[in-house]
Amino acid sequence: MLTVSTVNVNGMRAAAKKGFVEWLAATGADVVACQEVRAETDLLPDEVREPEGWHAFHAPCEQKGRAGVSLYSRVEPESVRIGFDAPEFAESGRYLEATFAEVVVASLYLPSGDVGTPRQEEKERFMAAFLPYLTDLRGKAEADGREVLVVGDWNIAHAEVDLKNWRTNRKNSGFLPEERAWLGRVYEEAGYADVQRRLDPEGPGPYTWWSYRGKAFDNDAGWRIDLHVASPGLADRCESIQVERAATYAERWSDHAPVTAVYNI
Repeated sequence: MLTVSTVNVNGMRAAAKKGFVEWLAATGADVVACQEVRAETDLLPDEVREPEGWHAFHAPCEQKGRAGVSLYSRVEPESVRIGFDAPEFAESGRYLEATFAEVVVASLYLPSGDVGTPRQEEKERFMAAFLPYLTDLRGKAEADGREVLVVGDWNIAHAEVDLKNWRTNRKNSGFLPEERAWLGRVYEEAGYADVQRRLDPEGPGPYTWWSYRGKAFDNDAGWRIDLHVASPGLADRCESIQVERAATYAERWSDHAPVTAVYNI
């Protein structure tokens, strides 16, 4: 069995003080992927830079205080790759990939975007470059007898059941028609599967991110944007997937919740 968890920590140094360290110590996951670390590796506290019992890998963003992804594994991977086939995003802290004997696991932090700004243009360029990479990755892994699992903050809600207030977000980044269509291409053209929707096709939710503003968390007015996206063979072997939503607002250590899945490999 392989248990994989993904979580956007919304700043690792802050999350470490609020409960991430305790969560990592208690988790039964074999692999943990983190996004929005927002710190250079040497600035991370020891307990999250090199936690005992884990092989830790970090890909900070060249722009200080932005993005950053990490991956923790109990078993040392055969190889680790930072970035994908796009020079613009080589040091953007948005993609880290580890190859194991039977599976390739990647931590992804897709740009969030903001309609009408350069941030949205960056997101569009990232998506354009990332889709062919995903296609090639699956093909190469299949040739090597491996499955693929890309987990992380994809920053796109694919369907109306993936966010509470979809009607008022139709013109906002994260739920734009072209973004949703692109994620559909990840599934239909690149041949991946949304693991959550394999087990729970109807929804709504379960949501993985809630704004700190207002009472979004208390009202469960969230978005499902933290995903396990897998090659079909691995998706078919998912035994369970769970959003580890905090019991109360006060117990949150991020505005996202971990998403943990168990695979029979």
